[in-house]
Amino acid sequence: MATRTEREGLRLALPKGRMQEGVFALLADAGIHVRASLRGYRPTLSLPGVETKILKPQTIVEMLHLGTRDVGFAGADWVAELDARIETVLDTGMDPVRLVAAAPSALLAGGRLPDRPLVIASEYERLTRQWIATRKLRATFVRSYGATEVFPPEDADCIVDNTATGSTLRENGLEIVDELMTSSTRLYASAAALADSARREAIDRIVLLARSVLEARRRVMLEVNVSPENLEAVVAALPCMREPTISPLHGNAGYAVKAAVPRADLVRVIPAIKACGGTDVVVTALAQIVP
Repeated sequence: MATRTEREGLRLALPKGRMQEGVFALLADAGIHVRASLRGYRPTLSLPGVETKILKPQTIVEMLHLGTRDVGFAGADWVAELDARIETVLDTGMDPVRLVAAAPSALLAGGRLPDRPLVIASEYERLTRQWIATRKLRATFVRSYGATEVFPPEDADCIVDNTATGSTLRENGLEIVDELMTSSTRLYASAAALADSARREAIDRIVLLARSVLEARRRVMLEVNVSPENLEAVVAALPCMREPTISPLHGNAGYAVKAAVPRADLVRVIPAIKACGGTDVVVTALAQIVP
């Protein structure tokens, strides 16, 4: 287990690979800017007291488990695969994927694997072996090191891999036969870091800022004018966080009503408030929401 010195601050691990762009954008929108060279692995953050390193997500999980990193972004699939004893402090919901078993359509009968000895390839050895045991399959596990979808049919009968849309599987003639778990990009922390008050405070600060951006991405600010007699009907139609902000219009002509509304609800809310007498509807994007 790694030891610490008094001069050390929070040790943050940032992901290398496909999830990096989303994580960097999330931090930037939260006001935390990452300055990294093209080939450097030790970027600097506009957040005092934080030392940063870029690592593969699998390595981040291992380093958090060992305690050489305090906090870092990784996928839930690799935390499950490595059986790491680390804590989830924020699920960003970004990069959603499913870990699935897939096989060539020609091999399947009624969407099921045949009852015979199988060869199953995957980067996820622990999760795949658990799935084989749970499904009581007669199977030999083969480890892959990327591009797992190219194994069937010559080198494997079935694969276990992550997929976002399933398009890569379909392009390689593979059909999903089972789902092992779902995953997303999450912020994890080591137990030791959470037990230390100073590091816990620094982690909570990052979580607060990141969560404010994630909440803002889900909502928009909706403003609408309404006459006094229609005010309560419009307010009732608004799915706001608490209560809407209501301001009188000039000359007592009515009220301006403002609320942070779920973006997904706009298709229903805008026609509803118009039907209730709302006018001059304005929708504005939000940067951050801190409850």
